[in-house]
Order: sequence, then structure tokens, then C-alpha cells
Amino acid sequence: MVLHLTDDFKANAAEWEAAGVALPQYDPEAMKAYTAEHPYWVHFGAGNLFREVHALIAQSLLNQGLTKSGVIVAETFDADIVTDAFKPFDNRGLSVILKSDGSIETELVASVAESFGVKKHDEVWDGLVKVFTNPELQFVTVTITEKGYSIKNNDGELLPWIKPEVENGPDSAVSAMGAITALLFERFKAGAKPIAMVSTDNFSQNGDRFRAVIVEFAQLWADKGFVPDDFVAYVDDPDKVAFPLSMIDRITPNPAESVSKLLAEKGFADHEIFHTARGTNVAPFANSEETWYLVIEDTFPNGRPELEKAGVFLGDRDTVNDSDEMKVTTCLNPVHTALATTGRLMSYDSMSKTIADPDLKALAERLSYVEGLPVVADPGIFSPKEFAEKVIDVRVPNPSLPDSPARISTDTSQKVPIRYGVTIKKYIESPDHDVNDLVAIPLAIAAWLRLLLGKDGKATDDNGNEITLSPDPRMAELQDALSPLKLGGDLSKADEVLKPILADETLWNVDLTQTPLAAKIVKYFKEFAAGTGTLHPVLEKELGL
Repeated sequence: MVLHLTDDFKANAAEWEAAGVALPQYDPEAMKAYTAEHPYWVHFGAGNLFREVHALIAQSLLNQGLTKSGVIVAETFDADIVTDAFKPFDNRGLSVILKSDGSIETELVASVAESFGVKKHDEVWDGLVKVFTNPELQFVTVTITEKGYSIKNNDGELLPWIKPEVENGPDSAVSAMGAITALLFERFKAGAKPIAMVSTDNFSQNGDRFRAVIVEFAQLWADKGFVPDDFVAYVDDPDKVAFPLSMIDRITPNPAESVSKLLAEKGFADHEIFHTARGTNVAPFANSEETWYLVIEDTFPNGRPELEKAGVFLGDRDTVNDSDEMKVTTCLNPVHTALATTGRLMSYDSMSKTIADPDLKALAERLSYVEGLPVVADPGIFSPKEFAEKVIDVRVPNPSLPDSPARISTDTSQKVPIRYGVTIKKYIESPDHDVNDLVAIPLAIAAWLRLLLGKDGKATDDNGNEITLSPDPRMAELQDALSPLKLGGDLSKADEVLKPILADETLWNVDLTQTPLAAKIVKYFKEFAAGTGTLHPVLEKELGL
């Protein structure tokens, strides 16, 4: 038995089902024909998160008969994703859910009606223009990562690939922000119909950032006479173009070789992993964890399908903000960062091995349950405690997920202001909580600083082995600042060396030297840095294990 994604799955349904694959409950060809005339949803970003969240939502809506149209996907960063992993397979894919009990769930996903790889303004662009000028288009979602929203550098200058699009106008735009603004201009010219533009990228206040960049791009074109001021007013009018906030959460690692091999063993011909010219890892399948969340501010001026029946949470702005803060500052991201840092010190190669270490799990539990949950707002749509328990007891321990401390500890300096700093600030400002009670957060900070001891991106783990640190934009600066201190050496000047680092509000969101936490962090750092084999004894002593 050999199965291909392009098979007529209805004709050989028994073979698909024997392979354990759930099948679409609709006719893909009828769906495509209907979508061509009645599009309602376009997504930008054809990566793994799209396959494992958005395409599955579209599939659920189709399976339930709640829509007749599918989702249309466009890719601006790496058009070869579409060329290599969508077009040859009739835009179909396999969803492989890697469950924490070791089992898998596989589904044939056929909800992508059309795919566009945007390289220039050609027939592909014309196809997108046709979609955007259709008055029935209700909303756009995007997953392009946070850096995809940047059009200027830190000095306020246009980025090199953005400047030509500003200078030459909408007809030249192929970057994500430029292309989306240009397509909204086409919609404006076709009658200025309303639409919702939903950022589902994983950062706080994503909708506000999305709005600001699109309005800025439109204004830059207006200043040069490419578009009228009325277009700027259109994209800046929430009754016409809404930019809802969202919170998204699902771990979707790169396609794994182990999954590719498993699919081959099950008789799937389409299981190869591709590497595009730009280095993107793609495949006709995507693998992810079983748990997922998507919360969207319910602001859709042109209407929407019943997304809640496909597992999406809809709420007001406060609900989305509270959900996001719960995840980013308490229940998931701080736990990930603390485990990744200590996991690197132990040279664990997977997150599941990291949290299987009882001392590291105890650190995560105190960080989340004892220190984070008391000061986090309850979003009201799901329980923060249950969310946190699922992270610690189900999601991170999942041995099937190919996720590592090395990946998660990337760019730690950019993450700690929110992941630790927000909770620290709440303790400082709250009359009901004492910052002196924090133990896990200062331990996690001290462990990260201990990990950075070394030079040129190299360090020594707790076992005495040399390791290469994960990339971080401030690594060289921080390693240089810590250079007077050596692992197992004289640490008498630790207070003096660490003081400017702990006072850096860009790192912690607060000047830690103005709090009792600075002395704790210095103490823990000295104990961690006294030599090798210190991590577990210090954690056990401070956590009362």
C-alpha cells in the first residue's frame, strides 16, 4: 500500500483509514470552486504553524458544514515553500499530532483552496488582487514572526529591502508589510469594503503593532503621491480595517526526520523533508504537540464564520490581553526559559529530559504555581492553573516533541524583561505581595548569568564540558561584562561585576539593584559559579527539596 496526498481519498478511503488517517468530510474540488468565487479568509505565512493551527481550523469549519470555502495561503518571505511543499501536493498536507503518551494522530488536511508564492507582481499577484477586491473577503491572518513587521532599523532608517518599495510605490511591494498594504490599497480602490487584519504572531499587542506598520507604510506612499490620503484614513479606521489582538500557542517544531521515517513505514509516499534555497525546512507534513490555543479579539467588521466551533476563543480586548499575559509572564514562557537555561547547564538535548529532572521540575513548579499565579489575571475563558499544569505535566514532558533547550534559550536577553520582569514589577508594586518571597525567579536569573560565563559564545556546563551557547544579540556584551569572573575562580568581586548588569532596566524591566532581589541573585550566582556540579545542590537547598 502506497498513499499519495493527491490520491482520490474517497476512492481508497479504507486504505487511508487503515493507516490511521482522519479524512476530510467534504469535497475538496467543490470547496476550491466555491472559494474561487466566495473567498472569506487569506493567510500570510505558509509555515508549520499555519499548517497546524489555521489550516486545521479551516478544515474543522468545512467538516462541520459551517463554511463552503477554504483558506487561501500566501508566502512572501520564502516563495519556494509554496513551490516545494504546497503546489506538488495539490495544496494538501498531513497533520501529525505527537501526543504525550507516545501515540500520534494523523489527518489529511485539504482545506487550503489556493496557495500563492509572492516574488514579484505577476499572475500570482493578480490572483491575490482578485481575492482582496472580492467584497466577501472577511479577514486576513498572518504568521510571519515578529521581525516581519519591521520596516525600519533602530536608527529610524528604512530597511534596505523596504526602501525600494517605498520609493517605487505599491506596484513594487513584495515584502510582507508592503504587499499587504498594497493589497489593501486594491481593496480600497474596489469600494473600500471592510476587513479584519488579524496578526496571529506570537508577541504581545500584535494587532496594535500590525496596525501601526500598515498605517505607516500607507502614509509613506501618500507622502510620495502614490496613494491618496483617503487610503491612509481607510486603513486607520477600525470600522473599516480592524486589527484585532490575538494570543496563539502551539509548539510546532520543524518537520522531524523521525516523523518522516514513521510516515514512510506507514506507506506514505509524500514524506520527504525539503530545504529551500533560503534554508527553510518544509515538508508535505507538519508535526506538533496536541495542545493549542488561539484567542482573538472579536472585532470583524465584515463578519466571520463561527470560529468558536472550531476551537477558537473569541473575546474582548481585555480577555486577549489577560490570556497573553498569563501565557507570556507566568504559565508558559517563563517556565520554558528557566528550564532551557538550566537544561543547557546540564547539557540536556531535549526539553522532555530537562523537565524529567526532579530539581528542574521543582524550579518550574515554584516559578509558575507559587510565584506567578498569585499575581496573574484570570482571562475567564480558561483556568490559568490548568493551563500551567498542562505545560508542566503534559506539554514540556512530551518525549515525542523534537524541542530542545538550545532552541528555546536563543535570544534569552530579549525575553527576560517580559518573562521575569513583569512578575517582579507586580511584586514590587503590590501591597499584597512581598518581593522577598521570590526564589525561583532569582534562581533562574542567576543560572542564566552563570551559563554566560565564558567568551566568544563558548561556556562550560555544570558537568565541566565546553558548550556553544545559543545565539543572543547581547551575548558578546554580557560575556565581556562578566569576564572578570571565572568559573571556580575568585568570585569576591561578583557584587561589583553584576551590579551594572542587574541595574539594566532594558534587561529586567526594572532596576534590580533597587530591590532585595539583587543580593539574592548575587548569592545564588556565586554558589552556581563556585565550580561544576553545583546546580542541583543549590536548587535543592533553596527550593527546600
